Amino acid sequence: MPLFPELDEDAIYFSMFDEDQHWCRTSIKPFVLDELECQTVEHYFQAMRFIDLDYRNKVAAAESMDQVGKLAKRWFKSKRKDWNKVRTTVMTRALYLQCQMYPEMAEALKGTGDKKLVESSMYDYYWGCGRDRRGENQYGTILMNIRKKLLEN
Repeated sequence: MPLFPELDEDAIYFSMFDEDQHWCRTSIKPFVLDELECQTVEHYFQAMRFIDLDYRNKVAAAESMDQVGKLAKRWFKSKRKDWNKVRTTVMTRALYLQCQMYPEMAEALKGTGDKKLVESSMYDYYWGCGRDRRGENQYGTILMNIRKKLLEN
């Protein structure tokens, strides 16, 4: 068995930082969800980690992705105990809402046809495929599920 599986030629590999991907969770597409005004899905996602509503609002209102990251890493702020159980749902809700609000995002996602979508993060084995492409690819799976729902409607 090879150390690194070969790339699937029928898949679309992307990074969450690819600016040309309209479904990217860091693209600026403002929305309001759970009373949080957010510039990106990543703002919402990171804010929802926290119990404290004031701190959630602070993260959601961050001026840059760098600031979102710094605020989300604060170890002394109380994080949700159920976070590992709900994080996929949190991400799904935000991405689906954006697809409903921004037709170009929905069209770009539908335009991928039935290709497998893979976040090619070298270090993230949950959201991405990881360095050896054996990760869970939860972000790609969410996008494919949203695409399926968009195509059904």
